[in-house]
Amino acid sequence: MVVAWKFGTADDLDAFLIALVVPFVITNVIASSFNAALIPTYIRVREQSGIKAAQKLFSGAIAWSLGLLGITTVLMLATAPLYLPKMAAGFSAEKLDLTYKLLCAIAPIILLTGMMTIWGAVLNAGEQFALVAVAPIITPLITMLFLFGINSWGVFSLAFGLVCGQLLEMLVVGIVLSRQGISLLPKWYGFDTHLSEVAGQYAPMIAGAFLMCSSGLVDQSMAAMLPSGSVASLNYGNRIISLAITITSTALSTAVIPYFSKMVAREDWTTLRHTLKQYLGLIFAFSIPLTGLIILFSEPIVQILLQRGSFTANDTHLVAQIQACYAFQIPFYIASILVVRLISAMRYNQILMWGSGGNLIVNVSLNYLFMQWLGVPGIALSTSGVYLFSFSFLFCVAIQKIKQTERNFQL
Repeated sequence: MVVAWKFGTADDLDAFLIALVVPFVITNVIASSFNAALIPTYIRVREQSGIKAAQKLFSGAIAWSLGLLGITTVLMLATAPLYLPKMAAGFSAEKLDLTYKLLCAIAPIILLTGMMTIWGAVLNAGEQFALVAVAPIITPLITMLFLFGINSWGVFSLAFGLVCGQLLEMLVVGIVLSRQGISLLPKWYGFDTHLSEVAGQYAPMIAGAFLMCSSGLVDQSMAAMLPSGSVASLNYGNRIISLAITITSTALSTAVIPYFSKMVAREDWTTLRHTLKQYLGLIFAFSIPLTGLIILFSEPIVQILLQRGSFTANDTHLVAQIQACYAFQIPFYIASILVVRLISAMRYNQILMWGSGGNLIVNVSLNYLFMQWLGVPGIALSTSGVYLFSFSFLFCVAIQKIKQTERNFQL
């Protein structure tokens, strides 16, 4: 709301959002994938081999992830002059230069967010969810302080607010974790049995996450080819949808992955299958009415929340269309996240890689098709189509794998 009031759909905001795409992809590909690969093994090691063995795994994982994140950050900045002109093909030279400067300012969030993600995952693995859930409020609060307090910085207030907020979030989670007796210091023990197991799951998961996140990169890049303000409008249209799916899917997946991991470790397939069906039923019962309400009242929602200051009535009409197209994804996105967590707990992460490859192909194809028909809203509608495909594929494969594993166990 504050960003809409301050910037509307100005070129500066387009530049900021394109600059944010690559760090966002790196963080999700490296840190979030590492988190999903680490936690099932961490929980099993903690339960079967004790706290000391789990700490050794955690310390080695931190050292490994810091190295990956640091190297990737350097490569991102060094190669930016090569990929930014292709990502933002519709930008002027001045707008492209601003994008590069914003990318440099945002770059530290890769390390900060990466550590925050892994530390928070270990807290969640101990079934302590509240702090990790509440900590992200720090970043928007700090960003608003920058926006209100330092007008002369312009769009760089967003970049510096993001970096400072992520730093504070990381410190808060780190302090709580250290008070529980868990060492946060990276220490490399080499690829022992447990870390090798994580690496084996991480390889296909990082490929799958890259393919999945590249869909967002493709969407932003294709929006940058359209008239000025298209990137900003696309992001505004996804704000309310992101709020709905993040609240539900983050809470659901965070709470459910430790239990999925325990059921898999105990080979309790009957309870696992029952839990999956029960949660999916609840997801669709809740999300389908929510989707209908958002589509029906899309324009009044945008008008009430965003239309003020630099955000005009014309912006409202376009963003409302985009928001309605994005809304169709809600049931399938939330359901997909649940199934992804189950597949990760079963350590079949190569399935996610193939599913993400299919998602990327569907996304590019539908983008080209729907952009010709609807313009920027077509990109949003394409995203909804991607999540419909993703859920259908992952659910069918997950059910097949549960039945196959159960038969093998009985034999």
